[in-house]
Amino acid sequence: QVQLVESGGGLVQPGGSLRLSCAASGSGFSMYIMGWYRQAPGKSRELVATISSSAGTNVADSVKGRCIITRDNAKKMVYLQMNSLKPEDTAVYYCSARYSSTSIPFWGQGTQVTVSS
Repeated sequence: QVQLVESGGGLVQPGGSLRLSCAASGSGFSMYIMGWYRQAPGKSRELVATISSSAGTNVADSVKGRCIITRDNAKKMVYLQMNSLKPEDTAVYYCSARYSSTSIPFWGQGTQVTVSS
């Protein structure tokens, strides 16, 4: 089992940047597929980006070119660097961990990102 704690959310103006962090505890972190998802009010949770155990990444088209996902296995951390933020990026952002692409993920509690002037 793994526990996930997100941080780094907040209020930012359009065009601004944020870096979200996810701290994991438990064993086997380096083997997990780690991901960031988001859920806006009234909408379903959607993929933002994932990073595999070999650091291969998958980024949603809606944020491609604006978001970068990275991981630090030694620190058991995953990061999401978000640039050129738009109001439509406003959502609760969740960190996830899963053993494989078909396994049930573990979730963090989420961190709110609000993009507004």
